[in-house]
Amino acid sequence: MHISVWEKESFYAPKDIIIVGSGFVGLWCAWHLKKKKPALNIAIADRGIIPTGASTRNAGFACFGSLTELVTNIAHDGEAAMLQLLEMRYRGLQRIRKVFKAAAIDFERCGGYELFTGQQDQAQLHQHIDTLNVLLAGITGISKTFRFADQKIAAFGLQDVTHLVENKLEGYLHSGKLCQQLMLAVQSMGVTILNNVEVTGIEKANGRMLLHTQPHVPLQAEQVVVCTNAFARQLLPDVQVNPARGQVLVTAPIEGLPLKGTFHYDEGFYYFRNLGNRVLLGGARNKAFEEESTIRMDITDTIQQELERFLARHILHGRAYTITDRWSGIMGMGNEKMPVIKEITPQLFCAVRMSGMGVALAPVIGEQIAERMC
Repeated sequence: MHISVWEKESFYAPKDIIIVGSGFVGLWCAWHLKKKKPALNIAIADRGIIPTGASTRNAGFACFGSLTELVTNIAHDGEAAMLQLLEMRYRGLQRIRKVFKAAAIDFERCGGYELFTGQQDQAQLHQHIDTLNVLLAGITGISKTFRFADQKIAAFGLQDVTHLVENKLEGYLHSGKLCQQLMLAVQSMGVTILNNVEVTGIEKANGRMLLHTQPHVPLQAEQVVVCTNAFARQLLPDVQVNPARGQVLVTAPIEGLPLKGTFHYDEGFYYFRNLGNRVLLGGARNKAFEEESTIRMDITDTIQQELERFLARHILHGRAYTITDRWSGIMGMGNEKMPVIKEITPQLFCAVRMSGMGVALAPVIGEQIAERMC
């Protein structure tokens, strides 16, 4: 492609910083960098027409972790690591609410719930609730982050559910609108967003970072930060982040749908919500871990059939419904939940591995990587 002199001296002019990836982390990184140093010349390059990955392909949850997810995090990574990550998520949600008006991103603090089915040890659940409430009080500012809400099971129309645990601090939002608002915000600060530009390689030459792209356009900067999450190893093969596909389905509107809130099940592997009187249901990745460890944005019979089984048994038992939408997104996972935020080599950074919590983490991760870069 032949570049005009106008393009060479504007869109493709050498930058102070180029961010690879225009999802939530890349956009928040640009936002924080411009807040710190407004004069920075920043561009964001993304291979898609819109962000491609998980930012606009998730369930739109504004949450920081269900009861059993946090208990499992403690068992796997330790109490200190769990609390550090939860505080980051909680602060990230607070930042979103501070920067954007609720109406602009369809945010609502509707409360969140975790479902329990079968024979549950109620005494053990009580113990988990009491333990986490003490641990989280210093972060959330309330003495009872989690509490039993079994009395709401029937009102929500849930079936074969024995216990319900509520978290009043959770909510939901519109992922697409949040991404649009972030784009508008950073563009108003002077950030250039280059869509349909896939970065295929990064090298250092003559003291600057050169980006190889498809289609070929001349991109170079003093510093580069990779914010492509699950796709990071295509550019940074030594970074420990693995793709994990999350699949979703949405029903047609259902008259009188009683659900209100965000809902989790099985350590957060299943999640659903009311989206304009439609049921949005996603997850079940734990039914086929190997199959779902992919960057292919397909939907599969294995997962979609499991989601439909869960929908019919627990959410819409005995009710007629049709499914109108199905999609998938790619999350970035690893051996531990903590994101990877580091300098790879001088002038090259990364902020990846959001572990399915990019909505909540990105505002804080963007700030942390900005602090390291300038």
